[in-house]
Amino acid sequence: MKRGSMLVPLVAIGMMFAATAVADPKPMPDNARVYLIYPADGQVIPGGKFWVRMGLSNAGVAPAGIEKANTGHHHLLIDADLPPLDQEIPNDKNHLHFGLGQTEARIELPPGRHTLQLLFADDVHIPHSPPLYSKKITIIVPP
Repeated sequence: MKRGSMLVPLVAIGMMFAATAVADPKPMPDNARVYLIYPADGQVIPGGKFWVRMGLSNAGVAPAGIEKANTGHHHLLIDADLPPLDQEIPNDKNHLHFGLGQTEARIELPPGRHTLQLLFADDVHIPHSPPLYSKKITIIVPP
């Protein structure tokens, strides 16, 4: 078999996988809102340990894996832009999942300037339609 002869099948498999990664978003009321209760934009957080408090109005919180109309769970984006809104939210140090239905969590950040933003998603971590995300805020952890 010539070198590179597997290119077409691998590309075809990659295209099939990419097509299955995109999902139809579940509906959410137009008046639903997600927001950060704490911390506030521009807040200085000495020591870098703090409670993030997450707010939601006109929708409900449910753990991941529980499919129920107009519900979902919070994801906190730290120092990250919004991910693609038609795909599962990544799960890493910049995309924290609160799949147990938490509305507050204690986190710790190193010294520096950080951005925080909430993104609400359905039972399988895909943002709703319309997508619910908060204003991006900046906090400062002094050295």
